[in-house]
Amino acid sequence: MRALLFVLAVALAAMGNSCRQRGEASQADPRSADSKTAPGATASNAEGMCIEHGVLEAVCTKCNPKLILVFQAKGDWCVEHEFPESFCPVCHPERGGRPSTDVAADEAPPNGLRVKLQSSEVVAQAGIRTERAVAGEEAGTLIATATLVADNAKSALVNARAPGVIRTFEVELGSVVAKGAPLAVIESASVAESRARLRTARARAGAAEASHTRERDLHDRGISALREVQAAEQARLEADSDVSAALAALEMVGADDGESGAYELRAPIAGVITQRNFTVGTLVGEEEPIFEIIDTSSLWADIDIPESQAGRVSPGQRVVLKVDALGDQEFEGAIRYVAPVIDPRTRTIRARAALANRAGLLRANMYARARVFAGTGTSVLVPRAAVQEAKGVQIVFVPVSDSEFETRRVRTGPSDGDLVAVTEGLRPGESIVTDGSFLLKTETLKESIGAGCCDAVEAR
Repeated sequence: MRALLFVLAVALAAMGNSCRQRGEASQADPRSADSKTAPGATASNAEGMCIEHGVLEAVCTKCNPKLILVFQAKGDWCVEHEFPESFCPVCHPERGGRPSTDVAADEAPPNGLRVKLQSSEVVAQAGIRTERAVAGEEAGTLIATATLVADNAKSALVNARAPGVIRTFEVELGSVVAKGAPLAVIESASVAESRARLRTARARAGAAEASHTRERDLHDRGISALREVQAAEQARLEADSDVSAALAALEMVGADDGESGAYELRAPIAGVITQRNFTVGTLVGEEEPIFEIIDTSSLWADIDIPESQAGRVSPGQRVVLKVDALGDQEFEGAIRYVAPVIDPRTRTIRARAALANRAGLLRANMYARARVFAGTGTSVLVPRAAVQEAKGVQIVFVPVSDSEFETRRVRTGPSDGDLVAVTEGLRPGESIVTDGSFLLKTETLKESIGAGCCDAVEAR
């Protein structure tokens, strides 16, 4: 009997390792869910089914051949099709390849439930390993998700400065432009009218200047009265004002004092052309944006901080971000703003950090993982393999002796690579089970596979 129990424990440990490896993909960041399956792995759908063999992946004996011993020991085996008889997809297609007890959907184990293996030797043979929960690279490191957004202060919508017809475009979509660079040539009747007024005003100003000079000369010779000189001076000042007004009207649209009605639309900031609307020959008004320019030399990172960690985040704290699409490259910034309200849907607060992007690798609307160095706090980091999920409840196992383990319900935050942030239910320095945690989880579920090689008892 002891030999049989030993075989069951070893087989279940192998199953736990295999399923854990595939389970890691489903627990990973949802944005990486479309990554390629590793060589030798079996694709599974969202319900935990093995697509290749048509049975529940956790008990697929084709993918986990060491499970064969477990089911054969129970007398539950279809020799013809090499599946457990109770849910053989050929003999019992009505069962959908699932055992009568679905270990993935059974009730979650209560907090404090203990699993006792028969001896420390069985623990070692089953491949159960433990590690200590740590506080991260620095005390209080907080992990959260982030979205990169453009800096509104460094973006511009460029519209026509005066209504007119687009004659030519000087830039393409995606062009990098300097401040003041020409974007398009627009021909406008109002610009032609302003230039005509300027020419008229300059002619009047010239005549007024000559009249003033003549009246002053006559007055100096005692021929003209002083009021004639004053009237000529007033006319000269009014003509000069008309010239200044006409020049200002042209400068507002970026036009010079040329002859035609055409003017160049120029870039108000340096950046990248991200939108170019309309076509050559289109009549455009002053309210219609023709170009959008974004300066991407710096971006904002909008970080979603869990409600439970809101009190730990403040302006000035250092932030390090990683973007999945850019591999292991890290980007540093600092928190500039923390929202005073909590999002009622996500129960998070928005923190905003400034990021330099001189190399242009970062793009607006990218997703990122942020690590905020928020001083002391309660979150700890554990290996992803340590966290199991049972019907929506996340659990870890804490050893209480050489052969006994306690179930601990935890609350987790976003992950950082192979590490998961635990924000509730675990303290830094506590030992937790990594390899073999799936085996312990199955022993906490009613009528789970392998039942009998371990004992699940209520916490004392």
